Amino acid sequence: MKRRDFSIHLAGTGLGLALAGSAHAQGGPVEGTHYVRLQTAAPSSLPEGKKVEVVEFFWYECPHCYQFEPLLDTWSKRLPTDVAFRRVPVGFTARHQIGQKIFYALEEMGQVSAMHRKVFTAIHAQGKRLLAEKDIVDFMVANGLDGKKFAEAFNSFSVATKSNRAKQLSEAYKIDGVPAIGIQGRYYTSGALAGSHERALAVTDYLIGRVRQGA
Repeated sequence: MKRRDFSIHLAGTGLGLALAGSAHAQGGPVEGTHYVRLQTAAPSSLPEGKKVEVVEFFWYECPHCYQFEPLLDTWSKRLPTDVAFRRVPVGFTARHQIGQKIFYALEEMGQVSAMHRKVFTAIHAQGKRLLAEKDIVDFMVANGLDGKKFAEAFNSFSVATKSNRAKQLSEAYKIDGVPAIGIQGRYYTSGALAGSHERALAVTDYLIGRVRQGA
Protein backbone atom coordinates (compact mmCIF):
# COMPACT_ATOMS: atom_id res chain seq x y z
CA MET A 1 0.00 0.00 0.00
CA LYS A 2 1.41 3.38 -1.05
CA ARG A 3 1.77 6.16 1.49
CA ARG A 4 -0.64 8.28 -0.52
CA ASP A 5 -3.23 5.53 -0.23
CA PHE A 6 -3.08 5.27 3.57
CA SER A 7 -5.58 8.06 4.23
CA ILE A 8 -7.97 6.48 1.76
CA HIS A 9 -7.56 3.11 3.48
CA LEU A 10 -8.13 4.61 6.92
CA ALA A 11 -11.31 6.27 5.68
CA GLY A 12 -12.61 2.81 4.95
CA THR A 13 -13.17 3.06 1.22
CA GLY A 14 -11.35 -0.21 0.59
CA LEU A 15 -9.37 1.24 -2.30
CA GLY A 16 -5.87 -0.19 -2.53
CA LEU A 17 -2.75 -0.06 -4.54
CA ALA A 18 -3.38 -1.16 -8.12
CA LEU A 19 -0.78 -3.66 -9.14
CA ALA A 20 0.94 -3.02 -12.41
CA GLY A 21 0.19 -5.57 -15.10
CA SER A 22 3.42 -5.32 -17.00
CA ALA A 23 4.92 -8.63 -18.07
CA HIS A 24 8.55 -9.53 -17.57
CA ALA A 25 10.67 -8.64 -20.51
CA GLN A 26 12.21 -11.53 -22.38
CA GLY A 27 15.54 -12.43 -20.79
CA GLY A 28 14.57 -11.46 -17.24
CA PRO A 29 13.29 -8.61 -15.08
CA VAL A 30 14.12 -5.08 -16.19
CA GLU A 31 15.83 -2.60 -13.90
CA GLY A 32 13.68 0.48 -13.37
CA THR A 33 10.54 -1.42 -14.37
CA HIS A 34 10.38 -4.60 -12.28
CA TYR A 35 12.88 -3.58 -9.63
CA VAL A 36 14.89 -0.58 -8.46
CA ARG A 37 18.63 -0.39 -7.86
CA LEU A 38 19.46 1.89 -4.93
CA GLN A 39 21.86 4.71 -5.70
CA THR A 40 23.10 4.62 -2.09
CA ALA A 41 23.30 1.20 -0.48
CA ALA A 42 21.08 0.52 2.54
CA PRO A 43 22.70 -1.20 5.54
CA SER A 44 22.46 -4.97 5.81
CA SER A 45 23.02 -7.17 8.85
CA LEU A 46 23.93 -10.63 7.67
CA PRO A 47 24.18 -13.43 10.23
CA GLU A 48 27.36 -15.49 10.19
CA GLY A 49 27.46 -17.93 7.29
CA LYS A 50 24.92 -16.05 5.17
CA LYS A 51 25.68 -14.23 1.92
CA VAL A 52 22.44 -12.54 0.85
CA GLU A 53 19.95 -10.62 3.00
CA VAL A 54 16.30 -10.37 1.96
CA VAL A 55 13.95 -8.06 3.87
CA GLU A 56 10.17 -7.88 3.59
CA PHE A 57 8.71 -4.50 4.56
CA PHE A 58 5.11 -4.79 5.75
CA TRP A 59 2.29 -3.31 7.84
CA TYR A 60 -0.23 -5.41 9.70
CA GLU A 61 -3.17 -3.25 8.54
CA CYS A 62 -2.21 -3.41 4.86
CA PRO A 63 -4.60 -5.74 2.95
CA HIS A 64 -1.96 -6.42 0.30
CA CYS A 65 0.50 -7.56 2.99
CA TYR A 66 -2.19 -9.88 4.33
CA GLN A 67 -2.73 -11.35 0.86
CA PHE A 68 1.01 -11.66 0.28
CA GLU A 69 1.84 -13.37 3.57
CA PRO A 70 0.90 -16.99 2.66
CA LEU A 71 2.92 -16.82 -0.58
CA LEU A 72 5.85 -15.19 1.18
CA ASP A 73 5.80 -17.70 4.01
CA THR A 74 5.91 -20.66 1.63
CA TRP A 75 8.64 -19.03 -0.48
CA SER A 76 10.79 -18.10 2.52
CA LYS A 77 10.81 -21.69 3.79
CA ARG A 78 12.41 -22.85 0.53
CA LEU A 79 15.23 -20.31 0.44
CA PRO A 80 18.80 -21.61 0.01
CA THR A 81 20.92 -21.80 3.14
CA ASP A 82 23.05 -18.80 2.14
CA VAL A 83 20.05 -16.43 2.21
CA ALA A 84 18.97 -14.66 5.41
CA PHE A 85 15.32 -13.58 5.38
CA ARG A 86 13.64 -11.26 7.86
CA ARG A 87 10.49 -9.17 8.17
CA VAL A 88 10.60 -5.46 8.96
CA PRO A 89 7.43 -3.54 9.91
CA VAL A 90 7.33 0.00 8.51
CA GLY A 91 6.83 3.03 10.74
CA PHE A 92 5.60 5.72 8.35
CA THR A 93 3.14 7.22 10.87
CA ALA A 94 2.15 6.83 14.51
CA ARG A 95 -0.45 4.29 13.46
CA HIS A 96 2.12 2.21 11.61
CA GLN A 97 4.37 2.36 14.66
CA ILE A 98 1.74 0.50 16.69
CA GLY A 99 2.19 -2.42 14.29
CA GLN A 100 5.95 -2.15 14.70
CA LYS A 101 5.62 -2.48 18.45
CA ILE A 102 3.31 -5.49 18.11
CA PHE A 103 5.78 -7.30 15.86
CA TYR A 104 8.88 -6.54 17.89
CA ALA A 105 7.14 -7.35 21.19
CA LEU A 106 6.25 -10.74 19.74
CA GLU A 107 9.84 -11.11 18.56
CA GLU A 108 11.13 -10.30 22.06
CA MET A 109 8.92 -13.09 23.43
CA GLY A 110 9.89 -15.58 20.72
CA GLN A 111 6.28 -15.68 19.49
CA VAL A 112 6.48 -14.36 15.91
CA SER A 113 6.07 -17.78 14.31
CA ALA A 114 3.04 -18.53 16.49
CA MET A 115 1.31 -15.14 16.32
CA HIS A 116 2.31 -13.31 13.14
CA ARG A 117 -0.41 -14.80 10.92
CA LYS A 118 -2.93 -14.60 13.78
CA VAL A 119 -2.45 -10.83 13.99
CA PHE A 120 -3.07 -10.49 10.25
CA THR A 121 -6.14 -12.72 10.45
CA ALA A 122 -7.57 -10.87 13.43
CA ILE A 123 -7.39 -7.55 11.60
CA HIS A 124 -8.42 -8.59 8.08
CA ALA A 125 -10.68 -11.62 8.58
CA GLN A 126 -12.15 -10.93 12.01
CA GLY A 127 -12.38 -7.15 11.86
CA LYS A 128 -10.47 -6.50 15.07
CA ARG A 129 -8.95 -3.07 15.65
CA LEU A 130 -5.61 -3.69 17.32
CA LEU A 131 -4.76 -0.06 17.98
CA ALA A 132 -5.23 0.55 21.71
CA GLU A 133 -2.73 -1.16 23.99
CA LYS A 134 -5.50 -2.75 26.09
CA ASP A 135 -7.13 -4.29 23.02
CA ILE A 136 -3.77 -5.59 21.83
CA VAL A 137 -2.91 -7.12 25.21
CA ASP A 138 -6.40 -8.67 25.50
CA PHE A 139 -5.93 -10.25 22.07
CA MET A 140 -2.56 -11.69 23.05
CA VAL A 141 -3.99 -13.10 26.30
CA ALA A 142 -6.89 -14.67 24.38
CA ASN A 143 -4.27 -16.42 22.26
CA GLY A 144 -2.37 -17.85 25.19
CA LEU A 145 0.34 -15.24 25.82
CA ASP A 146 1.20 -13.73 29.18
CA GLY A 147 -0.42 -10.29 29.08
CA LYS A 148 1.95 -8.70 31.59
CA LYS A 149 5.04 -9.93 29.77
CA PHE A 150 3.67 -8.78 26.42
CA ALA A 151 2.86 -5.30 27.79
CA GLU A 152 6.37 -5.04 29.25
CA ALA A 153 7.89 -6.00 25.91
CA PHE A 154 5.52 -3.69 24.00
CA ASN A 155 6.69 -0.70 26.04
CA SER A 156 10.34 -1.73 26.37
CA PHE A 157 13.42 0.19 25.32
CA SER A 158 14.48 -2.78 23.18
CA VAL A 159 11.28 -2.65 21.13
CA ALA A 160 11.55 1.13 20.76
CA THR A 161 15.13 0.72 19.53
CA LYS A 162 14.19 -1.98 17.01
CA SER A 163 11.27 0.14 15.77
CA ASN A 164 13.56 3.12 15.23
CA ARG A 165 16.06 0.97 13.32
CA ALA A 166 13.25 -0.43 11.18
CA LYS A 167 12.12 3.09 10.31
CA GLN A 168 15.68 4.03 9.36
CA LEU A 169 16.04 0.94 7.17
CA SER A 170 12.80 1.57 5.28
CA GLU A 171 13.97 5.15 4.68
CA ALA A 172 17.36 3.90 3.47
CA TYR A 173 15.58 1.61 0.99
CA LYS A 174 13.28 4.55 0.09
CA ILE A 175 10.22 2.38 0.70
CA ASP A 176 7.00 4.31 0.06
CA GLY A 177 4.54 1.43 -0.01
CA VAL A 178 4.12 -2.12 1.25
CA PRO A 179 4.58 -4.98 0.83
CA ALA A 180 8.05 -4.48 -0.62
CA ILE A 181 11.17 -6.61 -0.67
CA GLY A 182 14.71 -5.35 -0.20
CA ILE A 183 17.69 -7.39 -1.34
CA GLN A 184 21.18 -6.96 0.18
CA GLY A 185 20.78 -3.20 0.57
CA ARG A 186 21.14 -2.86 -3.21
CA TYR A 187 17.72 -3.50 -4.74
CA TYR A 188 14.04 -3.54 -3.96
CA THR A 189 10.95 -4.83 -5.71
CA SER A 190 7.24 -5.21 -5.01
CA GLY A 191 4.02 -6.51 -6.49
CA ALA A 192 3.38 -3.03 -7.85
CA LEU A 193 6.68 -3.03 -9.74
CA ALA A 194 6.78 -6.67 -10.78
CA GLY A 195 3.10 -6.98 -11.73
CA SER A 196 1.89 -9.37 -9.00
CA HIS A 197 2.93 -10.85 -5.68
CA GLU A 198 4.09 -14.02 -7.41
CA ARG A 199 6.21 -12.05 -9.88
CA ALA A 200 7.72 -10.02 -7.05
CA LEU A 201 9.05 -13.25 -5.56
CA ALA A 202 10.37 -14.34 -8.96
CA VAL A 203 12.16 -10.99 -9.30
CA THR A 204 13.57 -11.45 -5.81
CA ASP A 205 14.96 -14.84 -6.81
CA TYR A 206 16.55 -13.19 -9.84
CA LEU A 207 18.10 -10.44 -7.68
CA ILE A 208 19.44 -12.97 -5.17
CA GLY A 209 21.25 -14.54 -8.11
CA ARG A 210 22.66 -11.16 -9.15
CA VAL A 211 23.97 -10.51 -5.65
CA ARG A 212 25.70 -13.90 -5.67
CA GLN A 213 27.37 -12.91 -8.93
CA GLY A 214 28.57 -9.65 -7.37
CA ALA A 215 26.20 -7.43 -9.37
